[in-house]
Amino acid sequence: MKIGIVTPAPPGSRYGNRITAVRWARILRRLGNRVSILQTYDGKPYDLLVALHAQRSHPSIVKFRRHNAEAPVIVALTGTDLYRDIRINHLARESIEIATRIVVLQPKALKELRPSIGDKTRVIYQSVEQPRGLAGGRAAKTRAGKQECRARFSGNFDVCVIGHLRAVKDPFRTAMAARLLPQSSRIRVLQVGGAMTDAIAARARNEMGVNQRYEWLGELRRSHVRRILAKCRLCVLSSRMEGGANVLSEAIVASVPILASRIDGNVGILGEDYPGYFIVGDTKQVALLLTSAETCPEYLNELRMRCKSLASLFAPAREEKTWADLIGELTP
Repeated sequence: MKIGIVTPAPPGSRYGNRITAVRWARILRRLGNRVSILQTYDGKPYDLLVALHAQRSHPSIVKFRRHNAEAPVIVALTGTDLYRDIRINHLARESIEIATRIVVLQPKALKELRPSIGDKTRVIYQSVEQPRGLAGGRAAKTRAGKQECRARFSGNFDVCVIGHLRAVKDPFRTAMAARLLPQSSRIRVLQVGGAMTDAIAARARNEMGVNQRYEWLGELRRSHVRRILAKCRLCVLSSRMEGGANVLSEAIVASVPILASRIDGNVGILGEDYPGYFIVGDTKQVALLLTSAETCPEYLNELRMRCKSLASLFAPAREEKTWADLIGELTP
């Protein structure tokens, strides 16, 4: 089968949609397909179009349907699609009507869709391939042991915030919470990700100037980001809106404890009763949870074990099988 994957994210970028498109292309090729990744539909006769982002990929979806009346279309919904655009944007709504199948990244997304749309929707968890030599439970124990050693012998309790700096991510919430910590705290906030605007970059630089606990590392290669994540004691995801953040999958598979905003995109992955949630935008609550994680080993270990229990959801073999089943639904 010849498959086109459309993503608005440009080639070589580290946006989540581009990372997802590259991973899906790799999976679909393993399943025996020929796959091209495009920013916009190029007019070629693909047997299947996979479009990430209902609103932004709408022109490609419409053009493909016009050129290929019978070929199936899979539309993958992002956080902004699910929790904003399909409510207010007719282009996003038209994309999901055109779609033969819809993909979401966590099960709570289904409640945002009316039943007729939900019936053609499939959940695909974003898998994480562990770096060579770190697969399996033995590696997870080794990582956890190394983290404990670092905590005892290093001067910092490192907390990472990973993702592009843009308003919907509420990127400075952890830095603001760090300002409220007691002087005795060893917490250091490492922010990884490129700034989407000059104003946000200026704010990050200013925060480094006034907040000794905060360091903005900018945009880094994925391998470097993974090393930072593995070295940190905690990962914080403060987003106001998420479809199913890849950083959650990465942290879970790396057995790094997570604090997260209580939004559907996070709850759909971590579970309703996960003990590391805070209210969106609540700086004081984030500070309290950071303090608990630093000062209470039992709490930190509970977070770690809850994350570890979810790791099987993000196994590459599971995602590949889900894609194989989905392709099977669309082929004779």
